[in-house]
Amino acid sequence: MTPISKVTLDGRTFYIKRDDLYSKYLAGNKYRKLHSLLQTPSDTLNKVISYGGTQSNAMLSLASICHEKGWEFIYYTKELSQKLKEDSNGNFFYAKGLGLQHKEIQNDFYKNFISSLDLHVDDKTKIVHQGGADEDARAGLKVLAQEIREENLGCKSIATPSGTGTTALFLAIELPEYTVYTTPCVGDVEYLKEQMSALSVIPDNLIILEPKKKYHFAKPYSEFLNMYKKLLHVGIEFDLLYAPSMWECLLEQTDEEVIYVHSGGITGNKSMLKRYENKRIT
Repeated sequence: MTPISKVTLDGRTFYIKRDDLYSKYLAGNKYRKLHSLLQTPSDTLNKVISYGGTQSNAMLSLASICHEKGWEFIYYTKELSQKLKEDSNGNFFYAKGLGLQHKEIQNDFYKNFISSLDLHVDDKTKIVHQGGADEDARAGLKVLAQEIREENLGCKSIATPSGTGTTALFLAIELPEYTVYTTPCVGDVEYLKEQMSALSVIPDNLIILEPKKKYHFAKPYSEFLNMYKKLLHVGIEFDLLYAPSMWECLLEQTDEEVIYVHSGGITGNKSMLKRYENKRIT
């Protein structure tokens, strides 16, 4: 069970479920989403295949698991710039150090190639879809839900930011007595609903908070850096990609005590902070 930190922000009480503390490379919601894979005996598989972006926390978590289990890990992306390939910081760099085998697919063929991956696997190969958005994720989130119940903190609201919405969706399903807040960090509200609906019917206790402005994923914003610093001031580091938007929405659109599930991903902060520095955003 991961610990709880209690913090005060803008005069409000928040309880932080510290899933970021599980391990350096496997933490936050990826630790929960990949629970089933973690429980898989090493001799069951010999290869894991996944795909997505090079800042992906799921990519790094999968690399960590495969390194520990002795499995081959193949990861597909669209074409990358030479600068990104040579970058010595960030999730892609760390994942390569853990044995990631990177395969580039030409942009025009990427979508069709990914859709055909399932046709070329055997019983010793596991495909993990982008971001861990899979029914298998439910098992780990059921464990998280039970931990939250056992904490018995007295508040009935939970928050976690969304890429595919998998974490928020399954938490809301497993905790019908709680309100679960989330916000879209990749795409808009309709895109998020589409991603979640592919896994299950969206329950009524899942509330999607819409950001006050359109943010482009992974682009530096001064308000995100300010929120990051504000949270550092209360003693906890959060990621720069997902957390700032979620915290902005919580502070602007809610007023009750909230349990915030820390989704990890802080290994990518070093490279993101470098981008802020290069763009002279302070």
